[in-house]
Amino acid sequence: MNRRGVDLLPDWVADDVVDHNKIIHGEPDKPGAAFAAFEQQFAAFDPLQVTAEQTITPGDVVVERLRVAGRHSGSHPRMLEPTGKSFDVKQVWIFTVQDDKITEIRAVSDRLGMFLQLGWDWPTGD
Repeated sequence: MNRRGVDLLPDWVADDVVDHNKIIHGEPDKPGAAFAAFEQQFAAFDPLQVTAEQTITPGDVVVERLRVAGRHSGSHPRMLEPTGKSFDVKQVWIFTVQDDKITEIRAVSDRLGMFLQLGWDWPTGD
């Protein structure tokens, strides 16, 4: 993630990965849509730094407690014009792994904190 290696995602993530927690509102709800979401995040935030603060690996599940920080420097579906503002939030990601690839993604993120730090309006459902 920190190397912005979208081209490396297929080495770690299954082509038909199911993302239960959409990274960006409006991405397609279909297997594999997470790839486009990661590309959108990389386009919108530079720098983007992901720091693993804790890793738990029970069986075929990997749980990561993360610190994610970045600067809104590019277009984002929620805010097309970059604000130039930075954010620093906590996230918890849960990955299901089969055959050494991530097949499911679930996450809990401090989106309210991120939106407030970036000066974005909270989504109203429209």
